[in-house]
Amino acid sequence: MQFSKRPLVRQASPEDMPAVHALIVELAIYERAGDEVETTVAQLIQDGFGPERIFELFVAESEGAIVGMALWYTKYSTWKGKCGFLEDLVVRDSFRDKGIGRALFEAVASECAQRNFGRMEWQVLDWNEPAIGFYKRLGAELDPEWLNGKFTRDGLEQFARK
Repeated sequence: MQFSKRPLVRQASPEDMPAVHALIVELAIYERAGDEVETTVAQLIQDGFGPERIFELFVAESEGAIVGMALWYTKYSTWKGKCGFLEDLVVRDSFRDKGIGRALFEAVASECAQRNFGRMEWQVLDWNEPAIGFYKRLGAELDPEWLNGKFTRDGLEQFARK
């Protein structure tokens, strides 16, 4: 079912962060990593709205409640220059298949295009078939060639001490 009118997608405000944090936890649980969320509401406010903004954020509203979010930031490619990176796109389960995810994705893509970014990137878990299908329906390319590397906080600290 689609909305008869376009869902309300807007830039987030600090007051939205408790609802955004709840969506982040909901996503982590879905991704089988519910105990890995370390960010707090206060940290989201500081990092998203403080003097050194680290991310930007769109939220989707239905009847005054936050039902979706798209958190993204600028990254740099030595080949393409400035790029957008969509960190998380989340829509509450009961609001899926109503055009909200597409509207949030379009909001980020539009910002990236307006800023003349070289590309927009994101990640999707290889077992998350609903998300893979969503991105394919949008016409996106999914790149099987690149592997993601990371250090956890502990791994980073151990490596830095060597």
